[in-house]
This record gives sequence, structure tokens and C-alpha cells, in this order.
Amino acid sequence: MKRSPQFWAYAALISVCFFWGTTYLGIRMALEMWPPMTLVAVRFLLSGSILLAGALLLGAALPRGRELALTAAYGVIILGVGNGALVLAETWIPSGMAALIITVSPFWMVGLNALLPPREPLHGPTLAGMLIGLAGAVLLVGPGAWAGGAAGAAMIKGALVLQVGCASWSLGSLLQKRLPAKANPIVSGAIQQLAAGLAFTPLALLFPGEIHYSARGLGALLYLVTFGSIVGYSSYVIALERLPVAVVSLYNYVNPVVAVILGWIFYREPFGWREALAMAVIFTGVAIVKRIQDSR
Repeated sequence: MKRSPQFWAYAALISVCFFWGTTYLGIRMALEMWPPMTLVAVRFLLSGSILLAGALLLGAALPRGRELALTAAYGVIILGVGNGALVLAETWIPSGMAALIITVSPFWMVGLNALLPPREPLHGPTLAGMLIGLAGAVLLVGPGAWAGGAAGAAMIKGALVLQVGCASWSLGSLLQKRLPAKANPIVSGAIQQLAAGLAFTPLALLFPGEIHYSARGLGALLYLVTFGSIVGYSSYVIALERLPVAVVSLYNYVNPVVAVILGWIFYREPFGWREALAMAVIFTGVAIVKRIQDSR
């Protein structure tokens, strides 16, 4: 049977859908041992170095000049700021809640896509879908934030930091997709990860925190390096290069489901009717926006 030309692109997307859903729990476990900035720096220094070394051993060509500089810069924007915000937020809120809040990412993607040339204007139905998604996010975060006290403050901080991460991830992804790249996507992903690790090394030194050594913390780090970064991010770069943005954004539907289930199994993180309803509302908004974008 002859495979579709996009077989590997969709296989990469499936990999992103599953493995990135597990990384929310992986980050929470890793934070039991590693301070946030140290975790980001060590994770991406390891994954970037391993990927780049493997690519060079296989004879892959490195990008040069402007392409190299922009690839590295986009890596800092996507992975450094985007993933760094997630890691920091998980010091305040449960991993499943973080995954649910991040489901608003497609709205950042669509909104920024309307601002970056070539601009895709936003129409009424698109805005309506984004407002529905926003209502779901408010339902998800609002009650905890309105409760006040330390828990409410933590919820607000976590949600705001995650929005910074979502905006940065979406911006970097759109810029990367617009970059005329000659390098193999795996090589680009390796450079981006290494650049993010190098960029966060000074922050890790400035905010060292305390390392609490444990087998679970080390295992979680190795899992994040292997399946979150080397497998997951390489798959994301391949999918982003070969599939439409609207299709790639589908991973936002699957990741929180995986994250919520694992968070409940391992940490008994709360998941009740309000969280389920908020997820359904957000997904409805994302589905409306995606349908409208696909129909153009």
C-alpha cells in the first residue's frame, strides 16, 4: 500500500499530541528536584546538544548566517520564554490546570497571524469563536482567582505567566514557519533547543534555588529530554513545516486531556464539572475558529 506524502508529517503530529500531554506531569515531577530556571536550562542544553551531535554525525548541514541567527532567536522565543513560562507557572498551579489554560493558545496563534504579514484579517465569526474560548478560560480560572487568599493569588500569577508563554510560543512558531529554511527541521530544532538552554543558563545562575536530589526528579528530567524535547519538539518542527498552522494547532485539544488524566492519577489533582465544562467551552471556541480558518 502506498503511503500518503504527508504520512510522516501526521505521524509527527500524533507524537506531539501524546508526548507533550505527558510533559505537564513530567515537569511537575522534575520540579520536585530542580529549581525552575535550572530545569529549563539543563533540559534544553542536554536535548539540544544530543540532537545536534547526532545530526552532525549523520552528516547534516548546519544553517548559516541569517538563517542560523533567526533559528536560534526563535528557539529562545518559542522554547525559552514559552516553556519557561509553563515551568514557572507549575510552581503555583497544578499541571492539569496549566494544560487546560494553555488550550487558549490557538487564539494567540490566530490573532498574531492577523498582525504578521501576510496578514489574515479577523472576521466576525472568528472573533465570536475567540470570545467563546475566552469565556471558557474565565470559567476555568475565575472561581479560584475570585476566592482570594494565597490560592487565588497563585492562580492569577500562574494564568498570567501562561498567557505570556502562549503569546511567545505562538509568535515564535509563526515566525519560524515564515523563515525560508534550507536546514533539515531536526537540525533547526536542535539549534533552537541549544539556544534556549544557553539563554537560560545565566538565569539559572542568578536564581539557583536548591536542588533536592531524587531518582524521580532525575527520571523526570531524562523523560523530558528524551520524549518532550528530542522526540516531541523535533516532531513539532516537522509538523509545523509541512502542515497548515490550523492543523498543527490540533495538539491543543489532546494535550490537556492526557495531562489532566495523568495529573489525577499521580497527584489526585482536582478535575470536576467546572473544569470539564470550561474545557468544552474552550474547545468549542477553538473548533469554531479552526473551521472558519480552514474554509478560507
